[in-house]
Amino acid sequence: MSHPLLEMQKIGQSPWHDNIQRALLTSGKLAKMVAEGDITGLTSNPTIFDQAIAKSSDYDEAIRKLARDGGGKTPEAIFDALAIEDIRAAADVFKPVYDRTKGVDGYVSIEVAPKFARDTEATAKEAQRLFKAVSKPNCMVKIPGTIEGLPAIERSIADGLNINVTLIFSLERYDKVMDAFISGLEKRASAGGKVDGIASVASFFVSRVDSAVDKLLSEKAAKASSPAEKSALEALMGKAAIANAKLAYEAFRKKFAGPRFTALRAKGARVQRPLWASTSTKNPAYRDVYYVEELIGPDTVDTMPPATIEAMKDHGRIKSTLATGLDEAKAVLEKIAKAGIDMKAVTQKLEVDGVASFAQSFDSLIKTVAARRETALKV
Repeated sequence: MSHPLLEMQKIGQSPWHDNIQRALLTSGKLAKMVAEGDITGLTSNPTIFDQAIAKSSDYDEAIRKLARDGGGKTPEAIFDALAIEDIRAAADVFKPVYDRTKGVDGYVSIEVAPKFARDTEATAKEAQRLFKAVSKPNCMVKIPGTIEGLPAIERSIADGLNINVTLIFSLERYDKVMDAFISGLEKRASAGGKVDGIASVASFFVSRVDSAVDKLLSEKAAKASSPAEKSALEALMGKAAIANAKLAYEAFRKKFAGPRFTALRAKGARVQRPLWASTSTKNPAYRDVYYVEELIGPDTVDTMPPATIEAMKDHGRIKSTLATGLDEAKAVLEKIAKAGIDMKAVTQKLEVDGVASFAQSFDSLIKTVAARRETALKV
């Protein structure tokens, strides 16, 4: 029996699960979702692992064992072992999808620790280590799309790693991310390496953009000099994120139709698919599947938290929406600029805040593991 998540896949968009927890793996729930076609991949990040470990007892026995038998493993080393174990198990669950799609889909992502986000060399080395440690063909390593991350992305692609570029907010940065991917493939091809087995996605964040822009619009509307100006500003609320993402998709289609990638495609290279992240609805005034329904199109991924996946499966409306309304999207961003809102400044702050938030989650989860390690050693 078909459902919206399956219909989405017929258009060419892959629904991925933005969550991981050991109970999902041990209970068989993740395998059931994959078997029913609800999801075709999975992403993780420090915040997800922090919630998984801090809010459940699923990992207590594993932490106890690693603390006692792990040769004095540090809390960070214990988390590393737990995360790699979960990602390896999840990769096995998605391996049938990877095989069925001949390597196009079925990927599971593990993230380089946020503390390396501003260190190119450390990021590149950590990406290599994680990819080797997971040792699954359908593993992707997540690297932040920071300025410092771009050379690490290029190097990782050239080395044949599957890379998920995360924390992309601006059209300008996205353009550099696509260039880093293509340059990495070119270097690999020039060195005689194969480019046909490399997969990458570019995670473009969505709803966080509206959260930031809507706040600024609301502040300006409160100070408006007339009812008409107030109404015009309020009419722009909830539109910046979708407009930003639609123009990103337009840029993707142009970039990968260009001569540089055409030469690589002839060698079997695959496009770096845009991945829509942060697609849960933060504002209750908007439809709960708003950011998913408005960004459906071929050669894309949408990674959704559990509640959004369930909502889409239950009442999602599926039609190809990404390539439509481009003139309207450009007009929205022009009006936002005329209102005095600098999108470059907004997206730059979102990147800085995003890196800081993941770093805070990572610190929090290491403290949780440390506390449970101490408890285990006392028993």
